[in-house]
Amino acid sequence: MEKQHNRGQDGAGVASVKLNVEPGHPFLHRIRSSTNQPIADIFSKIHAELAELEKYQPDITKHPGLMKGHISSLGELLLGHLRYGTQGKNNVEFCHPFIKRHTIPARNLALAGNFNLINTDELFALANIEPGEFQKQSDLAAMMEVIHHFQVQADEAAPENLDVAGLLRKAVPLFDGGFTVGGLIGNGDGFVFRDANGIRPAYYYIDDEIVVAASERSAIRTVFNVGENEVLELMPGMGLIAKADGNVFTEKILEPKERRACSFERIYFSRGSDEKIYRERIALGYNLSEQILNAIDYDLKNTIFSFIPNTAEVAFYGLWKGMEDFLKKIKIQRILAWGNDVTEEKLSEMINRKVRIEKIAIKDVKMRTFITADTSRNEMVQHVYDVTYGTVTKNVDTLVVIDDSIVRGTTLKESIIRMLSRLEPKKIIVISSAPQIRYPDCYGIDMSKLKDFIAFRAVIELMKERGKEDCLQELYEKCKEMQRIGKLDTENVVRQVYKLFTTEEISDKIAQLITPPECTVPVQVIYQTIESLHLACPTNTGDWYFTGNYPTPGGNRVVNKAFINYMEGKNIRGY
Repeated sequence: MEKQHNRGQDGAGVASVKLNVEPGHPFLHRIRSSTNQPIADIFSKIHAELAELEKYQPDITKHPGLMKGHISSLGELLLGHLRYGTQGKNNVEFCHPFIKRHTIPARNLALAGNFNLINTDELFALANIEPGEFQKQSDLAAMMEVIHHFQVQADEAAPENLDVAGLLRKAVPLFDGGFTVGGLIGNGDGFVFRDANGIRPAYYYIDDEIVVAASERSAIRTVFNVGENEVLELMPGMGLIAKADGNVFTEKILEPKERRACSFERIYFSRGSDEKIYRERIALGYNLSEQILNAIDYDLKNTIFSFIPNTAEVAFYGLWKGMEDFLKKIKIQRILAWGNDVTEEKLSEMINRKVRIEKIAIKDVKMRTFITADTSRNEMVQHVYDVTYGTVTKNVDTLVVIDDSIVRGTTLKESIIRMLSRLEPKKIIVISSAPQIRYPDCYGIDMSKLKDFIAFRAVIELMKERGKEDCLQELYEKCKEMQRIGKLDTENVVRQVYKLFTTEEISDKIAQLITPPECTVPVQVIYQTIESLHLACPTNTGDWYFTGNYPTPGGNRVVNKAFINYMEGKNIRGY
């Protein structure tokens, strides 16, 4: 859990199941926390139980059977989760795992996952449940009701040998979304399943002692000290099932579809310690080289390169390498052009030319503001960054800083651009290693309101300037009609808004929007192209954030609903 702390800061939870417990004794336990340090809070409570035992039995750790009987969270099956609040509130009740209790062990269930579902209302209706106020806000609650419904049926059919794969094959096809979900059953069975498009990541490792699955390969490798090839990817549509008797197998739960693994995982969300993700982020930076060289008019002598900490650092190394490769070519060309007119002084000066890099921006707050609750984010961004003084020649040097992505633009405007402009550079160029984020996500990453996107706001400003606002009303009326006839999921209407302008026009308007009113330094914004993104991340082709090409029909419904909300002035999620 600690090695995946990057995946959620709003809360955490663990659940455990004990095997071979005598009737009448508890076998399913759960503990959750939504404090500022939820992982530490959870394990401090677990360790407090152990410390209390050690008062009476100092060598208790040498007796695992005795520990199991006295430490509530100690069991053979363990399920941990880090909350990243995409739906519901950020209090402890919304932290995974959720549990369903029953007097029959095989009808107990603990469930946690990395996902969003788009069809929660339909799922409650299928389960014939009128959701309460809490359940309405939780897609996990809807998922749990459906799985548990088929779990009870499976237990009734074969109480001695629960068909886990069979019950999942009935339940999981009903879910519209991107998901990797783990579950524990009270009889000692455990499972993990992944959506048919492989939108959300899933990896696992098996040896003679353990079966472990997680969202990130590097977390498993680090904790268990195993090689890359020993950690396998759970492929789209597959389930990993571990039976109480120790039998472990993978089985097809859904018919696999076109692989649309989320590219934003590779750009930002996952840890960069995975060697494949590291190489991809290097490529994301390197692929921007030509655009940057054009923007600075190939003037490396008066350009300083830096990055916005901390997630853009690897892409920065890729960009740096691209600049170095260009400089090497220039050195070779110049030296060859001299012919015999070579002096030691000229040669020394040419060879010693370097790409100028500095750590300009300093991140003071150890928090990822992108995955922080909205109410906290706006307060945080003003104080997150500081700047290194004395690094820039005033009115001469161009500052080029790379960020992993530009979603809202708030941090850039309220903190970074304001701080960088104090150095008085000739120009500031902000680079995004991701393309323009134009459309909501509904598969697990919290980007669901159109008005939050700086790219969408830029398009709206351009429409106002050029008298094209009538187009918005026409598209709104089209969306409302599609909603009326139940066809909101057939087409992404918002694509029409972006077709009115070129990518460069939108980027230039974004640059204006992120520039504080008092800033006199020119600001330019350059984005990764879709083509370069796919070159860098060839196996993660899920690009709906940038293209609006959603892998499931529910995505179209969400983006159109988000547009309706925007037009009606509703500050609510699109799903």
